[in-house]
Amino acid sequence: MKTLQDILQPQNLVYTKPTLMNDRPMHYCPGCSHGMVHKLVAEIIEEMNITDHTIGICPVGCAVFAYNYLDIDWIEAAHGRAPACASAVSRMWPHHLVFTYQGDGDFACIGTGESIHAMNRGENIAIIFINNAIYGMTGGQMAPTTLMGMKTSTCPYGRRADLHGFPLKMTEIAATLEGTCYVTRQSVHNVGAIQRAKKAIRKAFTNSLEKRGTSLVEIVSTCNAGWKLSPVEANKWMEQNMFPFYPLGDLKDTTEK
Repeated sequence: MKTLQDILQPQNLVYTKPTLMNDRPMHYCPGCSHGMVHKLVAEIIEEMNITDHTIGICPVGCAVFAYNYLDIDWIEAAHGRAPACASAVSRMWPHHLVFTYQGDGDFACIGTGESIHAMNRGENIAIIFINNAIYGMTGGQMAPTTLMGMKTSTCPYGRRADLHGFPLKMTEIAATLEGTCYVTRQSVHNVGAIQRAKKAIRKAFTNSLEKRGTSLVEIVSTCNAGWKLSPVEANKWMEQNMFPFYPLGDLKDTTEK
């Protein structure tokens, strides 16, 4: 544990980028949560010393270029099929950390079947699920996670239950499945939330390596471009609107038993 004197040393006051993060300009919009989650994943893999034993699966969506930024082994899966691909990789390489990095359109829409069945089988994988309640990459259309009354390019007058159905709470569904061992919902909107999210992702990775079943870490995120808000306004909107419907915290943890 560092003391206050250690922290205040000049060398400790300079930010050091994780060595696993490549020197590439990010394509994410300013204020997007993806960049912070990438950084956490890189830090955790380095700290766990498993760089050579980690395989990430990225599908279609804003996360499709994750392999550009994190210097680990990656497989790019077809849209929505990351959990199925990860299941195969985990079974072929049982001593590796295998994780998916997915958005709400990928995980909760086109890949709903693959997501639910992989979790129900208890595959030894970790799933990082970025939920910004909109399709950010393709122009801001309604997603399965879009809130009631929320306006998007495909529901310009707001989401209606009679026309569009209700928002899908995939994390609550995951918590009911026998194969999941750890299900949590976090955010990265401030320093405290970032630390809690890092702890959750690290725990999910540990569960995967220790063959405890499937772990799901949802990150409630902003999409200031899709929401047409500044980064600061997007954070405030998320706190006021997203968090009440998608409350943060652990939903299931069988590893403590």
